[in-house]
Amino acid sequence: MKGKSFWLALILIMIFGIQGCTPSGKEESPEAEIQKPATHIGGCVLAVPAAEAPEDVYQETEIVPTDEYKPFTKKKMVYGITLIARDDISDEFINKVGETIKAMFSPEGQGINRELQQELLRNLYRYRTVIPLFKGRNYEFSPEDEKLWDETTRQNSICDIIMEGVSGQVNEVVEHILHHVTDVGFHYTFPEAWGISKNSRVYKVMEAAIEKNYYDVDQYQDIDEDEVKLRVLIQEFAYWIIYTSWDLRRTYGPFEAEWSLLTVDELKELLPQGYQLFEDTVPQVMTCPPRELLEQLKKFETQD
Repeated sequence: MKGKSFWLALILIMIFGIQGCTPSGKEESPEAEIQKPATHIGGCVLAVPAAEAPEDVYQETEIVPTDEYKPFTKKKMVYGITLIARDDISDEFINKVGETIKAMFSPEGQGINRELQQELLRNLYRYRTVIPLFKGRNYEFSPEDEKLWDETTRQNSICDIIMEGVSGQVNEVVEHILHHVTDVGFHYTFPEAWGISKNSRVYKVMEAAIEKNYYDVDQYQDIDEDEVKLRVLIQEFAYWIIYTSWDLRRTYGPFEAEWSLLTVDELKELLPQGYQLFEDTVPQVMTCPPRELLEQLKKFETQD
């Protein structure tokens, strides 16, 4: 969870990038805009498939130069998630994020339902799941690069970023992988349980958490777009449920946040329906990354 100013800036950039102009660059009349179907759910998730999934979904590429995701200059694809970065991001960091993704989706994990896991990964491919990586808090664009970024957000499912060289580096990586996995993979694989919808099970559990004051959503009330706000609220809540169920928070933080439950035992006791939602779905498709791998992310951390 990042500060309010970051969230509002990122959301505005993504909304205007997706809605700001037509592919031809010509302005449309207000009537045409009203009739135009939404291309993205919640401001970031592609509403229709835009790519084919390979037969082998457990694929990993090397880091290679690219001009496909401008203004980013290099990419690495891991299990359906494409990591994109500019030259200031270290290859070592990109590879370590890739290792974390692989660990989360190990087909050999205990309790994994391979068929279901493969369907989730296929959805990551189909809906072009992309995570941009930034150096520290340098996530601003020049006017020229902003136009390129607009096009990249229109063509992909980009819901957040990962920063290299910030405090809380372990959580920074885990949280923002989970955001994309739940926004895209869970939304399409478990629509009744994790869908970006007021009818989904996660939404109902979230309402209970808000009512019990375990989840403080005040900082998100300035988001004007109702569908974007819904997606952000569910995205953050889904992360907290999974992260707490993996019992990572008391080791890696953050300790000051909108979520008041610190441990998996507290989650089981105080919001049992949240832990049950996790148990019914997540262990079939994902595994908590091993602590020794997460510890390796600390080398990239700086105090910001």
